[in-house]
Amino acid sequence: MNDITLLTRDGASLDVGCPPGETVLAAAEAAGLFLPSMCHEGSCGLCRAEITAGEYDAGGRTGETITRDVLLCQCRPTSDMTVALPYAEAAILRHRAPTREAVIERIAPAGASAVSLGLRLRPDAERGEAADFVPGQYMEVAIPGTDIRRAYSLANLPNWDGRLEFLIRLVPGGAFSTWLGTVAKPGDALSLRGPLGRFVLDEASPRPRCLVGGGCGLAPLLAMLRHLAEFQDTQETHLIFGANREDELFATAEIEALAAQLPGLTVTTAIWHPQAAWRGFAGTAAEALDRLLASAAGAPDIYVCGPPRLVEAVIATARRHGVPEAQILAEHVQLR
Repeated sequence: MNDITLLTRDGASLDVGCPPGETVLAAAEAAGLFLPSMCHEGSCGLCRAEITAGEYDAGGRTGETITRDVLLCQCRPTSDMTVALPYAEAAILRHRAPTREAVIERIAPAGASAVSLGLRLRPDAERGEAADFVPGQYMEVAIPGTDIRRAYSLANLPNWDGRLEFLIRLVPGGAFSTWLGTVAKPGDALSLRGPLGRFVLDEASPRPRCLVGGGCGLAPLLAMLRHLAEFQDTQETHLIFGANREDELFATAEIEALAAQLPGLTVTTAIWHPQAAWRGFAGTAAEALDRLLASAAGAPDIYVCGPPRLVEAVIATARRHGVPEAQILAEHVQLR
């Protein structure tokens, strides 16, 4: 039995015993610690962490005692080990995320390459009809009759009616995209797991906020803004919404309405490849953030969600401007 020490971003230390041949993720779950994860097969990347001490085997690749990133669902310790987790202790569940059943109510276009998927939860003996989550969290959605699951952020607010809204990009050849674009229809039943995720607002922070979303990465940011509007928040907040082309934009009327409700909200729409008539910001969301940070009086809290390249570019931009790591929170959009 190897002793595994899990160190969280906020300084908590959790000890787990790991039998020979077992993964860190499975050992943690056996101990009642459910770390952020989804596929358990090394493809989604949600269980990535850093090994700071110890040795391991990951699919035949042996790690030496140096600092390195691993997927905990693939990491089998061969010695005692210390793992630095990139999130706070609050992100670790002490129970399995609930599974719910839902029915499709609406599938509508959202720009040129995405859809808005509206679901309603079926009543649950324990939870009733309520959709209970924190704005910014996501749900795992399973294709009926398959083991294929995808994680999508919620765009709406918690409610007693069981309503859920997702913004999903349709990727040619993608498993979920193909099902959603060619098979799914109102009335179809879906299985959901969640809510999950640590991509939520730090409402205790006094610093300005900058929300950066690319494409369907706008979904959790919309939920956050709707939450702020519901509570009439006055804190300085910037939204940067990036798209490749103008026809990929969506929710523009909703964003305008939120800006009218939130006096502290400013909005930048960034188009990477605009038409000649475009009068907004021409460039990527990361470039729009670069311009914003260049004139900022201090480092804001940054929340970014979108495709991996956008997220990486935004994080690099924030670091270049000296934004502390603890003030950068990122979520990646799943594109399959």
